[in-house]
Amino acid sequence: MPAKTGAEYKERLRQARNNVYIHGERVEDPTTHPAFKNVIDSMANLYDLQHEKPEKMLYTSPTTGDKVGMTFYRPQTIDDLIKRREAIQEWAKTSGGMLGRSPDYLNAEVMAMGVANDLFAEDDPMFAENAKNYYDYARENDVSLTHTLIHPQVNRQKAQHEQKDANVALHLVEKRADGIIVDGARLLATQGGITDEILVFPSTVKKSGEHDDPYSLAFVVPNNTPGLKYISRESFDYGKSEWDHPLSSRFEEGDAIVYFDNVFVPWEKVFVCGNSSICNRTFLETNAVVHMSHQVVSKNVVKTEFLLGVVLKLMDAIGIDQFQHVQDKGTEIMLTLETMKSHLFRAEHNASLDKWGTMTPDFEALNAARNWYPRIYPRLVEILRILGASGLMGIPTEEDFHNEEIGHLVNRGLQAKNLEGYERVKLFRLAWDLTMSAFGSRQMHYEYYFFGDPIKMGMAYFDQFDKEPYKKYVEDFLDSVKTSKPDFTNI
Repeated sequence: MPAKTGAEYKERLRQARNNVYIHGERVEDPTTHPAFKNVIDSMANLYDLQHEKPEKMLYTSPTTGDKVGMTFYRPQTIDDLIKRREAIQEWAKTSGGMLGRSPDYLNAEVMAMGVANDLFAEDDPMFAENAKNYYDYARENDVSLTHTLIHPQVNRQKAQHEQKDANVALHLVEKRADGIIVDGARLLATQGGITDEILVFPSTVKKSGEHDDPYSLAFVVPNNTPGLKYISRESFDYGKSEWDHPLSSRFEEGDAIVYFDNVFVPWEKVFVCGNSSICNRTFLETNAVVHMSHQVVSKNVVKTEFLLGVVLKLMDAIGIDQFQHVQDKGTEIMLTLETMKSHLFRAEHNASLDKWGTMTPDFEALNAARNWYPRIYPRLVEILRILGASGLMGIPTEEDFHNEEIGHLVNRGLQAKNLEGYERVKLFRLAWDLTMSAFGSRQMHYEYYFFGDPIKMGMAYFDQFDKEPYKKYVEDFLDSVKTSKPDFTNI
């Protein structure tokens, strides 16, 4: 099956009857459920866009000749990288970058691990073949994926095998001739209820050793697999109109705890089983983290463009764009945007072929961007909130404008420099949904922890950074200083 349409995406979800729970109830049909139907419509729009813009969003499969999604593309030239990035950003523009786990994120990961699969063969050649075959399968069937990476937050001072309930985290229960049995919980599957399958990522930063091996797993299964359950958090789509909630009514992805209740995984869907060393090395040694970061930075450029546009429209609407402190705040966002674009440009134009023949972006540029953006995004949101001031609280609903008794009063009372009250409030509701709603708060929290704890990421960045050339530069400079060193031997 080639690249799917939005209708086909929805029909798959209806037919799958995935094991999803929310608000204490099992979801019978996510395409009609209030918590999921609107974001499913937005996801369907992404798949339809592939067919509306095939020259940008599709390419010819190397195995079947069918047209498949460009976000699965394996780049082999810099132009290929740019083509893939343009497809990524085409999708991101539909949501202003608010769909953080649009399908392209994991499509890039599946591609990287599928091509650079020899790492998995360290345990068994079967695992490498599984990774290769799954890339082909996902691409040819346009599989939508969620993923889960981290163990439950029980006691972070202890390793998994030291927990008072060592079996609470996802772990290997049994190896059988036809596959494995796994049991336990994992966090945190974004879009868990609205995709075809789940990719269980290998947990990284694990201490190698036999005690951790039962937790060292990587595999993929359909979301309707018996025993697999998604327990979704409260939805931030409150069923309001798009006018009142322009973002949360369309792009609330949802996040879920995943529980594997003695789930069977066939061997052909297993990539890592009982090897913490491979788990620790997977993302770096397959370059998966590089291609995933390329998608994320591409998306975040669009997200920053969108946020900047909202700020500029707000400034213009209420006539604050000439104040010095306001312009300075706008400049902060502009500088962020141009810096992110520069990182992306360097990553693409300094790209090189890896040992598998895949054109791989410059990770130094992407690594800097993915470490910096979580630290700066809360400030960008803060700027919008500060500039909106009380206007972000004085935001009646669309129904108020349609009320015969008060509608004209609200329209007049909330007019702006160049907008009627109705249009001004529509703009400010967008700014509110981006900053102060439950959806906006989740977006900020999500970006802050996108790749993990920014402090730990920063420590890893510091440790991995090549410091010697800079120390040597200063040493050479000091050596060039004309001096007469005293003789301290006789003192």
